[in-house]
Amino acid sequence: MAEPARKGPVPVSETGMEEKLTPVVRRFFPDATVEGLTRLTGGANQQMWSLDAVSGGERQPMVLRQTSDWNRDATGTLALDNEARLVIRAGEGGVPVPEVHQILEPGDGLGTGYLMTRLEGETLPPKILRDERYDDARRRLAGQCGEVLAAIHRLDVSDLDFLPAITPEGAVDQLYREYQGHGEPRPVFELAFRWLRDHLPPDPERLVLVHGDFRHGNLMVDEHGLVSVLDWELACLGDPMADLGWMCVNSWRFGHIDLPVGGFGTREQLFDGYAAASGHRPDPDRVRFWEILGALRWGVMCQGMAASFVAGHDTSPERGAIGRRASETEVDLLRELVPLTP
Repeated sequence: MAEPARKGPVPVSETGMEEKLTPVVRRFFPDATVEGLTRLTGGANQQMWSLDAVSGGERQPMVLRQTSDWNRDATGTLALDNEARLVIRAGEGGVPVPEVHQILEPGDGLGTGYLMTRLEGETLPPKILRDERYDDARRRLAGQCGEVLAAIHRLDVSDLDFLPAITPEGAVDQLYREYQGHGEPRPVFELAFRWLRDHLPPDPERLVLVHGDFRHGNLMVDEHGLVSVLDWELACLGDPMADLGWMCVNSWRFGHIDLPVGGFGTREQLFDGYAAASGHRPDPDRVRFWEILGALRWGVMCQGMAASFVAGHDTSPERGAIGRRASETEVDLLRELVPLTP
């Protein structure tokens, strides 16, 4: 996972991409040529390419989502062909997602990935939170997020056997193993793990589809609000309140700390939207558990990014900068777990 941002293009350095993509595109868009192939930045675990498929006078804007070379053997994330199948299911269930045109095949010579429609919208948090053009969108966005999360949580994915199942206790244990693997003890993280174990909620009555990374950067927005939900690689079967808690983590507020839902809305607005679409109002205490786990989770993920940078897997400035943000999550956790007294 990367810091929620979609930056500008960088020059294409890989050779043969256009030639390899052309026959893939022609499987669903006959006689098309590939134009404007451009590598995008912003994805920490996957590569993203922007392109246009052109045939006659018709032009189809697309994005290729492709596994990064260094990340091919990563665990804990969905393989991109399975992610594509999940995105297709989400679209069939009324969740706003890009249309998937083609899942890459072994003979394509492009590894694992898929081609999807390139939508128009904004994913950069500073623009969404500050530009006047998104004033109306910000007023309704928290409620829309609640509605869309309710739609995700009611999707029937019983036949998708690639989704891991995670209970609250399992999520804490899994995160602790990941934290220990970094070999960097942090007392504040240890405090948070103790709090989480002391406040474990009971398992939900039913495990449902959880997006797993529903936050700024993975939400595309226009002047009217939420356009699309992106990046489903961390999806699992779990507690639906995990998605709501993750959305409220302070790291996704970008300085607008008084508006816990992405820096643009309140928990009440998020809960209202969820209740209206699902018929069930979220339990604030359960959401708080997942919010604190989410802050800790982001801190451990930042540790992992720092380790990747140091190991030379990804030496981009973005990767190194995100790795340093683990200390920010320590401040967030202390603010939640050790509040100042007058």
